[in-house]
Amino acid sequence: MTMQKLTNKEEEIMQILWKLEKAFVKEVMAEITEDQPHYNTLSTIIRNLEDKGFVSHNAFGNTHQYFPIVQMEDYRKRFMNTAIENYFDSSYKNLVSFFAEEEKISAEELREILAIIEKKEDR
Repeated sequence: MTMQKLTNKEEEIMQILWKLEKAFVKEVMAEITEDQPHYNTLSTIIRNLEDKGFVSHNAFGNTHQYFPIVQMEDYRKRFMNTAIENYFDSSYKNLVSFFAEEEKISAEELREILAIIEKKEDR
């Protein structure tokens, strides 16, 4: 099954569910500090996440406790691969160059990355 792209709001809710590991809608609501949606809107977003295969639930009477069934690492890999394909011509060199040009990464950090790469190559 291919993983669907999430909306920004869905990603925000998934971040909360990954952090909490399992939560009722009201517990997710309590984690949202800015632009808090209406309870019913949040409930709909979570049900959409369930329809997309990111979330499942345990039922307690009429109440549902939701939990992620897609791991953050799996989504991050897919998201990063897609972003690199779409914005950096599938080139990690272009990605790193972008951050260097934007002064988001230092020479020292690049040396640390090189050390990680060289350590893996030595195995």
